[in-house]
Amino acid sequence: MRAKANKIRYRQQTISSALTIVEILIVVAVLGILTAILIPEYKNYTQKAREEAAKENLRVLRAAVERYSLEHNGVAPGYPLDDTSAQPSYTDFVNGIVTDNRYLAQMPNNPFNGRRDMIMLGNNESFPAEASGTTGWIYKPATQEIRLNQPGNDSQGEKYYDY
Repeated sequence: MRAKANKIRYRQQTISSALTIVEILIVVAVLGILTAILIPEYKNYTQKAREEAAKENLRVLRAAVERYSLEHNGVAPGYPLDDTSAQPSYTDFVNGIVTDNRYLAQMPNNPFNGRRDMIMLGNNESFPAEASGTTGWIYKPATQEIRLNQPGNDSQGEKYYDY
């Protein structure tokens, strides 16, 4: 009789310690609510991280252009053999800035599109009215101005192109 009572008690413990379908649904609902709250926060965080990375990459590029120019009698990187009458090129820019790690270890990328290349503007060319996003950067050696080639606005409403 004692063995039978132990079996019954064991079955009762097993049944009472298991989760009911209602409890499982409550747990799933709570997890869904938490996920709905956290995903937008995570996206916002990654967006702000990209914005800060873009600003930092621009700061680094601008500092490298300035250092190069100071060491080359005011001639900005991008001109072949520092000839300001020649058409500037991306290859000449990278060779001047990155070769031998003198100014940069590598060309930084645009954190939004992952591109490192750039549109090089000639002496008489103007910056486009809007960014296209087809390259990482837009650079005009004649004015030593470099911009992020990214359309759209950041989380504060400022155009990426105006960084």
